[in-house]
Amino acid sequence: MTAPLIDPFQRTIDYLRVSVTDRCDFRCVYCMSEDMTFLPKKDLLTLEELDRMCSTFVRMGVKKLRITGGEPLVRRNIMTFFKAMGRHLDSGDLQELTLTTNGSQLHRFADELYACGVRRVNISLDTLDEKKFADITRWGRLENVIRGIDAAQKAGLRVKINAVALKGFNEDELLTIIKWCEERDMDLTWIEVMPMGDLGNEDRLDQYWSLEDMRKTLRETFTLTELTERTGGPARYVRLEETGQKIGFITPLTHNFCESCNRVRLTCTGELYMCLGQEDMADLRAPLRESEGDALLEDAIRNAISHKPKGHDFDYSRQTVDGQMTRHMSHTGG
Repeated sequence: MTAPLIDPFQRTIDYLRVSVTDRCDFRCVYCMSEDMTFLPKKDLLTLEELDRMCSTFVRMGVKKLRITGGEPLVRRNIMTFFKAMGRHLDSGDLQELTLTTNGSQLHRFADELYACGVRRVNISLDTLDEKKFADITRWGRLENVIRGIDAAQKAGLRVKINAVALKGFNEDELLTIIKWCEERDMDLTWIEVMPMGDLGNEDRLDQYWSLEDMRKTLRETFTLTELTERTGGPARYVRLEETGQKIGFITPLTHNFCESCNRVRLTCTGELYMCLGQEDMADLRAPLRESEGDALLEDAIRNAISHKPKGHDFDYSRQTVDGQMTRHMSHTGG
């Protein structure tokens, strides 16, 4: 089972995003409904099962492991899992262990994360306005996130801010957020809002702010130089010549990046989604639990990768939310 994981379109799959919980201490309007019903704990993979699952993927060629949620740091004893994954960094089988977080718990765990081998974290933050932050997260407090950023940088972690571009919400903060990231020496990636989940009165079409339009706005102030650099994910980068900053853009709608997709997503219940924008998934929990050996699990993983689609169907161009996924972003992993 040493052959690399190759999908039907000859893309090598070496990046696994793993949701360790569907729970979160925020209720961001584009990610969750306010009255979310969470999964029974018995349905979740145990930390030991997550270790075994991820270790199998690493053995099969995964080089980058990103831990997500929900909010990964609210899962009880999650540091034992990070410590377990650190052994794959020590052996050289895994090149990077990282996580995406809302930052609320980071002040508690930043030093431990660094000790486990984590060197980069992505922090989701869409506004620097306290009231707007409280509105969009429903339950969040901006000061806790800033405290988490302070702790992460003090611990030696490289911080990247992920901001979802939302029309009528943070358009007026574009230059403010860029300047703030420059002052704190943090990278910044903007993400187009994706049609994930039925969130009641949240209108995806009204929220959609094309990052191509954002680029046009940036060119009024900055000289943008396209970069060929990639960090293993879907972001494409530019450099702002006036500041030297690197700004990323994740554009599932204005520019479909599927041709270079190298990743799959594992949910906290053991479902493997081969594409964020498709409903097709493979159940890996059953083969994991059916045998003490990993042969059944390895076969199931290879079979799943053989069904990875060419790409997603997200589309707003016809003024409708086409390609909408019924599951919430928190279910698949942020």
